[in-house]
Amino acid sequence: MRLILNLIWLVLSGFWLAVGYVVAGVVCCVLIVTIPWGLASFRIANYALWPFGRTVVDRPGAGAPSLLGNIIWIVVAGIWLAIGHVVTGALLCVTIIGIPLGVANFKLVPVSLMPLGKEIVPVP
Repeated sequence: MRLILNLIWLVLSGFWLAVGYVVAGVVCCVLIVTIPWGLASFRIANYALWPFGRTVVDRPGAGAPSLLGNIIWIVVAGIWLAIGHVVTGALLCVTIIGIPLGVANFKLVPVSLMPLGKEIVPVP
């Protein structure tokens, strides 16, 4: 079932959402100071391509620097990526088949707003 959901996700929304994260990551890597945000964006782009069967957990030991970095990320790119997830999730929830995909989009909103201090792990 995960494979089927991931394939449908990839076609309907995953590819375009991942492109948004890659663009944000490239912009962040071009500006040398923001390379950590670029790497986090690439990590989330990978997750946005194939989300079913994986989850996001808090990384142990991530403290105040991650919080400060997340605040900067929200202002620079996080709000726009979160809006993309909300709009795509709402559009997917219009159809019966798209409801699980829309819910997955809504689950990606917190990580799109605060990617630092998070880790993507497989679901047991």
